[in-house]
Amino acid sequence: MSNRVFKRKIYDKILQWKEESRGQSALMIQGARRIGKSTIVEEFARNEYATHIIIDFNKVSPQVKSLFDDLMDLDFIFLQLQAIYNVVLQERKSVIIFDEVQKCPNARQAIKYLVKDGRYDYIETGSLISIKQNTKGITIPSEEERLDMYPMDFEEFRWALGDTTSIPLIKTFFDRRMPLGAAHRTKQRDLRLYMLVGGMPQAVNEYLNTNNLAKVDAVKRRIIKLYADDFLKIDSTGRLSKLFMAIPAQLSKNALRYYTNSVVGELEQKAAEEMIINLEDSKAVLVSYHADDPNVGMSLSQDFSRYKLFVADTGLFVTMAFWDKDFADNLIYQKLLADKLEANLGYVYENLVAQMLTAAGNKLFYYTFAKDDKHFYEVDFLLSRGNKICPIEVKSSGYKTHASLDAFRAKYSSRIKSSYLLYTKDLQVGENELLYLPFYMTSIL
Repeated sequence: MSNRVFKRKIYDKILQWKEESRGQSALMIQGARRIGKSTIVEEFARNEYATHIIIDFNKVSPQVKSLFDDLMDLDFIFLQLQAIYNVVLQERKSVIIFDEVQKCPNARQAIKYLVKDGRYDYIETGSLISIKQNTKGITIPSEEERLDMYPMDFEEFRWALGDTTSIPLIKTFFDRRMPLGAAHRTKQRDLRLYMLVGGMPQAVNEYLNTNNLAKVDAVKRRIIKLYADDFLKIDSTGRLSKLFMAIPAQLSKNALRYYTNSVVGELEQKAAEEMIINLEDSKAVLVSYHADDPNVGMSLSQDFSRYKLFVADTGLFVTMAFWDKDFADNLIYQKLLADKLEANLGYVYENLVAQMLTAAGNKLFYYTFAKDDKHFYEVDFLLSRGNKICPIEVKSSGYKTHASLDAFRAKYSSRIKSSYLLYTKDLQVGENELLYLPFYMTSIL
């Protein structure tokens, strides 16, 4: 079975760093485990440099780690690395990669002096286990630029399947506000496949090799167990792991926030916030905070005690949603493939939208406000665009009523640039310029 190297958008961003930095900074690529960081960095090094060394701190010898304990003689360090890895480094033509750098804090700290030395370029990768856990007592180098990496987005998934035309065409239809017509059903089916398989390269590779969703599901289960185990290393009580695994159940309740106490019991606010920060740092979880003031500076009014949690990959989410069921009994696969997803499974689409918006570079916010003494309106997502905002409502069915969106648009009309309702049907322009968009257009917003 072949292991493919998939085309990823972050490649161009790494290239931009190389061309603009010219050795004046190192690059740190942060992201969850198994999203393809090491693969893309190795591919980049092979294509863009004469030679390269990859130091994988997950499995490197103590001898190599100890090289970074004393930086007085960089010539000695470079000679040692060349001898150990059997690579000749060339000045300004070689790159040294620190893979999983959080496992060797001294190497991370050494970046300051290595960059100043100027002979080679440096790329670091760091993942899941909070990097903060491994940086106590060291100075984080200011010479380090950072890039966040996520699982393969919908367009990258389509590239993997040999389709390079769909997304540009979808953008054209969006720009012209035109329905796709006969092509809509095909694009929606493509999206449903992405929802099931997800964007973890191993899962995509398994799908391409076997065309078997049961085997894809098995790959995803291994990754989820890996994440859960990693959370146990941060929090031995198991609460962090429980909060992660409970995300689908919490979303399915359609509540106004994630209730940690219903999962792990009562927590002090500070302890709860610390756990959410650890989940967010892992990049395996996406956090949407409540914006207390739905305006352009939503980060200034985000409420750290009110949030919703999403899984960073739609494929993992689907598997987690039916964790206790065997693949054969997993109705969500059958229903999604057949486009028979009921309203009570609409939270799968909500998680998908959260992932697609994040991958497109958006921070996640939502908003609630009182309808009466007992009920609330809720806007699923808010985007900041220039000096205006764009409210988004997610509807897996029953799209003709959208009371929350209507109430929000009436209350904050002067602040709104565009309003979107995301659903399973084709593009249409509704009343008062409300734009109804199929889910596969989410990343364009």
